[in-house]
Amino acid sequence: MLLEIVKYGSAVLREKAVPVPAVTPELVRLAESMLQTMYRAKGVGLAAQQVGRCESVCVIDVPADCEESEEVKAFNARVKMPLVMFNPVIISKDGSQEGKEGCLSFPDMGGRVVRAEQVTCQYADVSGRMQIITVRGFLARAVQHETDHLNGVLYVDLMSAVDKLAIADKLKKLAKKNGGNL
Repeated sequence: MLLEIVKYGSAVLREKAVPVPAVTPELVRLAESMLQTMYRAKGVGLAAQQVGRCESVCVIDVPADCEESEEVKAFNARVKMPLVMFNPVIISKDGSQEGKEGCLSFPDMGGRVVRAEQVTCQYADVSGRMQIITVRGFLARAVQHETDHLNGVLYVDLMSAVDKLAIADKLKKLAKKNGGNL
C-alpha cells in the first residue's frame, strides 16, 4: 500500500521515534508499504516520520552503482538490500565525508552535508533478530540520514549557514504550506 510522504513543515518530522518493543506482522507490513512508497518516489531511504508515523523503523535501498569507489562497493556488498531496520542505533562513526543530500520530505531541494565516512549500526531485522552492520560511503550517508529522521533531525539542520540561506525561501514556503513548523 502506498503511503503519503509528509513534507517539511509537518510537526511529525521533528518527533523522536518510539522504540518498538517487538517486530510484529503489522510493523513488517508498514515497512513493506514504506519500501513501496520510497520506490514510487524514486528515493533510497524513508523513515517512519516521513509517512506520519512515530515507530522506530526506517527502510533503505541504495543501488551499488551509487558508490563511487570499487573498494566501498565491495565493502558494502555483504549488506543485503533492501535494508529494513527497527530501532536502529548508530554505535560508532569513523572518518568524514561531505556530499550533496536530498530528501523525499523536501521536494526539489538539496544541500551539502558533512557526515561520517563509516558507521556501525545495531538494529532489529524483519524477523526481530538483532543485527550489526558496518557500512561506508553513500550507504553510510543513507543510514545516518534515516537514523537522524528517527531522532527528529533533518538534513537541513546539518547544512552550513551559507547553503541553508541559499534555500531559505524555498524552505519557508514549503513549511508554510505544510503546517509551518520549522
